[in-house]
Amino acid sequence: MTEFVRTAEENFANLPGFSFQPNYHRWQDLRMHYLDEGPRDAPVMLLLHGMPTWSFLYRNVIPGLVAAGYRCIAPDHMGFGRSDKPTDIHWYTVARHTEVLTSLIVELDLQNITLVCQDWGGPTGLAQAATMPERFTDLVIMNTWLHHPEYEYSPGIRRWNAGWHEEGTFARPEPDIGLLLVLSSGLMEQGSFMQAFVDGKDPQLSGTAADMYAGYSAPYRGLPDNGYNGFRRFPLSIPMDSYHNGKAAAQTLHYRTLLNWASDDSKGCHFIWGCADDVFTEDWGRLWAKQMNASFDAIPDAGHFPQNTHGELLTKLILDYKGVV
Repeated sequence: MTEFVRTAEENFANLPGFSFQPNYHRWQDLRMHYLDEGPRDAPVMLLLHGMPTWSFLYRNVIPGLVAAGYRCIAPDHMGFGRSDKPTDIHWYTVARHTEVLTSLIVELDLQNITLVCQDWGGPTGLAQAATMPERFTDLVIMNTWLHHPEYEYSPGIRRWNAGWHEEGTFARPEPDIGLLLVLSSGLMEQGSFMQAFVDGKDPQLSGTAADMYAGYSAPYRGLPDNGYNGFRRFPLSIPMDSYHNGKAAAQTLHYRTLLNWASDDSKGCHFIWGCADDVFTEDWGRLWAKQMNASFDAIPDAGHFPQNTHGELLTKLILDYKGVV
């Protein structure tokens, strides 16, 4: 049996702007949480998160997509959100995350899918389109990547990876990573973040910042330290060195396969990019879009998490791309 911990349900009660009903998918002896909003026979928007977020990331995107007639499926990767959290750090591989996501898509028999992916939702989600293209019509790609030998990792990615290695800033017991989302949204100063994250001082958040922190800290409040291992493993899975388990060869295959995506008249691809991101830069996003012969929308003042700061604009850009008035 897989050893895991499960976040208490009361952690998710009354989260601001997040009144969606939970749904659960069984994978072996574990439970994966996902949101399923909108008509069951409608075209699907598959909304994928990365690290250190969960489906709460799409709280301001889902209502507009549902109102436009879409069915929104937003899963939580194992180790994140309401999903179970295996305690062995070596359980977490990109291959396993990808396999679990495949099993959800197949069990729900999702068809006519528009993939909306960001961060680690890119490698895990784009793998689905590369291997099951018949289920997908469109790719909406935001602030992510697929590894390939020519890809140049930015200084921002390298700093992030280094921070999770031994003696790095984030390599600490029970890291309060919900604060990272508040910081990245411009709702907290760097100095206040460091005092709260490193020194354990009360961040003294209020208003929107407090609401955001409540949502992103909910999955790990009250967990033992080994309940944080899903968070820890994703940064160490970036295929930059010998320590990773990031499926570098598979990512390269998917990257090269999908370069021909738009050559099929029944397929479409669109990029929406937070251009203030120092992890996945605007230059990289534009280059990749050009390689895929895809359209590109820039959000100049959005950082790494456009869903978190520009949810309504993001919804509009997705619907504009889909031709929904």
